[in-house]
Amino acid sequence: MEVTFEMIKAAQQRLANRINRTYLVPSQTFSNISGSDVYIKPEHLQKTGSFKIRGAYNKIANLTEQQKNCGVIAASAGNHAQGVALAASEVGVCSTVVMPETTPLAKITATKSYGAKVVLCGSSYDDAFEKAKKIQQEKGLTFVHAFNDPYIIAGQGTVGLEILHDIPDIDAIIVPIGGGGIIAGIAIAAKTLNPKIKVIGVEVESFDSMRRSVEAGKIIITDTANTIADGIAVKTPGDITFEIVNKYVDDIKVVNEDEIAHAILMYLERAKYVVEGAGAASLAALIHYKINLKVKKVAIVATGGNIDTNLIAMIIDKGLVKGGRKVEIKTILQDRPGQLKEILSILEQLKVNIVSVVHNREKEGLALGDAEVDMVLETRDREHAQKVQEVLKEKGYRIVV
Repeated sequence: MEVTFEMIKAAQQRLANRINRTYLVPSQTFSNISGSDVYIKPEHLQKTGSFKIRGAYNKIANLTEQQKNCGVIAASAGNHAQGVALAASEVGVCSTVVMPETTPLAKITATKSYGAKVVLCGSSYDDAFEKAKKIQQEKGLTFVHAFNDPYIIAGQGTVGLEILHDIPDIDAIIVPIGGGGIIAGIAIAAKTLNPKIKVIGVEVESFDSMRRSVEAGKIIITDTANTIADGIAVKTPGDITFEIVNKYVDDIKVVNEDEIAHAILMYLERAKYVVEGAGAASLAALIHYKINLKVKKVAIVATGGNIDTNLIAMIIDKGLVKGGRKVEIKTILQDRPGQLKEILSILEQLKVNIVSVVHNREKEGLALGDAEVDMVLETRDREHAQKVQEVLKEKGYRIVV
């Protein structure tokens, strides 16, 4: 079945009153950084915390009664799982979802809460997919693909209709790519309404299967890797999505882990949005200048917000270190009264906040009468952190940062 603009319009009517209508939000901060006129499509605020409910509901609503009675099964890194679970519950259909064992606990818990039976298998979406197909054959369930399905693509394409409705003269839309379902749907909708619009995809560099496939003119499978962008960690693009992307998408860029982590932190600090790794990929490409769209109206799709809270803590910590706002300093002091107080007094004068101090006189290699002091400090920025190091060295301290 070919995915048509009419299918996307029909999906929009079907989804009315079933999903949250998210509106484009302008961002002065991201506009200033990128040089473009930036608008955020906040699909991380969608039901289930992701755009995936759009395609899942559209697919399940189009099943025959016999298919519904059999129950449905899906494979997912987390967001499609929740979309299928909620959509199936609303339609009154039993659902099973196979997820990678590496899926964040928050996504697993949420999927179960929406009514699905969860099976954990493998380390990637593709591993979960193979397990789901095996269970489907054994139990006669109806398979709901995460991206390589016309009804799924049409449902995701409603994001494109909303973007063009909000800003008809938008110049470009930047969309994360995993299997390609959302960018395929958006591309059909956007290019039908305005063929001049640029549709640009973004993949994480360790899972750039769609970019490689387009360059090769055939589907290329990437190796399994670790990434904080688990929602787009797909080794094999769909044949349907590949054909659509090859036809309609103007360019595909890649971003690395640090760039995605920085984008997550920027969403937190400047937009007050909690966005997961996959959802932050489009912003990462824009603010790290992978895409040259100066003085253009640009929509970036924040596709999901289902991020593990432990990962958020690690990203914040790493971001503080990278920005010079958190620094660890080690030095050797004479182990006698007043020495620790003296260095802490210097830090106080420099307006440094001390997070922790570890005073160790028993470490192997230390001379008798010496103690190692390990301090974690909060500084304002890189310049402030550098000033702290310079002053300590001037005072005669030998420090390791």
